Amino acid sequence: MTQILYRSAFELAKDIKAGTLSSERVLDFYLDRIQRFNPALNAVVAMDIDAARARAKAADLAAGHGEDWGPLHGVPITVKDALATQGLVTVGGIPARAGQVPETDAVSVARYRAAGAIIVGKTNVPFMSADLQSYNEVYGVTNNPWNVERTCGGSSGGAAAALAAGLSALEVGSDIGGSIRTPAHFNGIFGHKPSYGIVSQQGHIPPGQTVITESDLSVVGPLGVCAADVAQALDVLLGPGSLDSKAWRVDLPPPRFQSIGDLRVAVWADDEFCPVDADIRDAIVAAGRSLEAAGASVDFEARPKFDLAENHRTYLRLMMSVMGAGMPQSVFDMAQKVAASADPNDHSDSVEQMRGIAMSHRDWAKASEQRLKNRAAWERFFEQYDVVLCPCAPATAFAHDHTPDMSARRLTINGEQRPYTDMMRWAGVTLNAGLPASVAPVGMSRDGLPIGVQIAGAYLEDKTTLAVAALLEQHHQGFVPPPGYAH
Repeated sequence: MTQILYRSAFELAKDIKAGTLSSERVLDFYLDRIQRFNPALNAVVAMDIDAARARAKAADLAAGHGEDWGPLHGVPITVKDALATQGLVTVGGIPARAGQVPETDAVSVARYRAAGAIIVGKTNVPFMSADLQSYNEVYGVTNNPWNVERTCGGSSGGAAAALAAGLSALEVGSDIGGSIRTPAHFNGIFGHKPSYGIVSQQGHIPPGQTVITESDLSVVGPLGVCAADVAQALDVLLGPGSLDSKAWRVDLPPPRFQSIGDLRVAVWADDEFCPVDADIRDAIVAAGRSLEAAGASVDFEARPKFDLAENHRTYLRLMMSVMGAGMPQSVFDMAQKVAASADPNDHSDSVEQMRGIAMSHRDWAKASEQRLKNRAAWERFFEQYDVVLCPCAPATAFAHDHTPDMSARRLTINGEQRPYTDMMRWAGVTLNAGLPASVAPVGMSRDGLPIGVQIAGAYLEDKTTLAVAALLEQHHQGFVPPPGYAH
């Protein structure tokens, strides 16, 4: 019997096109998995089974006639519920959108469909994709398949949980605050945050399915259970949105190295600015040691030369200027008051977020210039190193905490209490400069939770970070199914 569970989506497509596996059989396999495992997880929150069955039947007929729909021909997948899907309800965790069915696909969804994929269902997100846990008033809470008492992460949390549990063959997520990287890390899967601007965000909710602006900072990228799937899925997703597609194309450079002996790796496993759980630090160091043992040149002391605290402040302001644009006038007015009355020396995350919402265009331009200077510092760093291995987040998947005031939430790092917003510090280190960052699983914590590593590279050198993810999969660790999900 041909294996389906946890197999490459692109390899499944090859078998479907060759006629050694039917799309209908693969669909039935995933529907059975969803029926058995999703009730405990609540990862897949909406489906159109009839449409999926009709499309699977058509995929098999097409394959029988020698037609090739593309690299995902007849493969059933799910899609993060922040991305519009034509004919399939898209809520984005927003109660006012409950039951709404888009008339068009998000650009990324359309590209998966054009490659032959069959959209079976939608995976859960937080309200407006604005949290690092996936729960909302419409669909409820999504649990982590490694431990249902823990969060699956957010905002692409349902996507990552569905992949880890074997409920889907491939996913697409989005990331402005770690929303691809953190769930990949929490669930033990692969993911990729592309370089800013190379994959269209159009159709992401928020800002809305009819908005054609490419939001600052935010990116759309793939998640999967193997490095090859994530790399091939990025090739499917690449390209501009509708306004720019007549003129420009994405032509990413090849990986910087041809053999592992040419690879130069920096390992940045911990930092005083954002302390990391010891299990995560040790797992990232071990990943570096594995690359070193395989022949790579590895430096465990190298660091880029810019101020991390200043970078984080800039990141928070720029991020909240994006997210705040869609917030009600009352929130903007409140943010203006907080920003005006705050001590200029108060750089707490909560105050910096209010400054971001209330920021003038003049101040935005200054902040944007600062992040470009940080990108220039990264470019100088990557003259000596090809990639840096660093944490996705300071903690592994934590217990569900839906305290309305996020500033009241706490993380436990090495036995000490830290602010909840520390979860975004490692995300912002690379995101603020628009860098590509691949995620690969690299270990397990002492309490049995997966650990991922963020593999960052120079801007537009996505193929280098993806190639290193594949090396870690080969020389260190690949995907490991959660207990109870391997059959």
